[in-house]
Amino acid sequence: MVDLSVSWEDYHRHIETLAVKIYQSQWQFNQIVCIAKGGLRVGDILSRLYDLPLAIVAAASYGGEDKRSREEIKIGQHLAMRNDKLGDRILLVDDLVDSGVSLQTVSRWLKDYASPIEELRTAVIWYKSCSQFQPDYHVEYLADNPWIRQPFERYETMSLDDLIN
Repeated sequence: MVDLSVSWEDYHRHIETLAVKIYQSQWQFNQIVCIAKGGLRVGDILSRLYDLPLAIVAAASYGGEDKRSREEIKIGQHLAMRNDKLGDRILLVDDLVDSGVSLQTVSRWLKDYASPIEELRTAVIWYKSCSQFQPDYHVEYLADNPWIRQPFERYETMSLDDLIN
C-alpha cells in the first residue's frame, strides 16, 4: 500500500468538488455538522459556501504514537454550535471514511442527540473501499485503501521549537 500525499491546493480543490457534487444533487439541507478534527476544514468551507450554520462534534478513533492505530471511537458529550437548535436536515461531513465507524456512530449519536432529524446525509472527500459505511457524497473512491497524508498532518509531529528553529 502506497501513501497518498495531498497538497493544500489539491485538498481545497477536493472540498470545492465535494461542494459542487452536493449542490448538483439538489438536496436541500439546513445544517452542516462536521466531525472534528479531520472534518473541521471541510465543514468550515462548506458552511461558508452554502452560508449555513456549522456545528462541530468531537470524535476520535485513531491514536497511538503514529496516530494510525484504530481505537474505540470516543464522542464528545455536546455539539459546539452558535444556533439555539440543530437543523432537521443535516449534512454530516468528515475528511474521509476509512472503516466507517466514525460516520456510522456519529450519525446514530446525532439522531439521539437532537430530534426530530428529518434527514441526514453524509459527505467526505475520500471513500476507502475497506469502509463498511457508504457516504452519500464523496470525491474520490480509493480501491487500494492508502494512508492519506493530508497537508496539515505535519503539525502532528512538529513542536513549537521546530517552528522557531
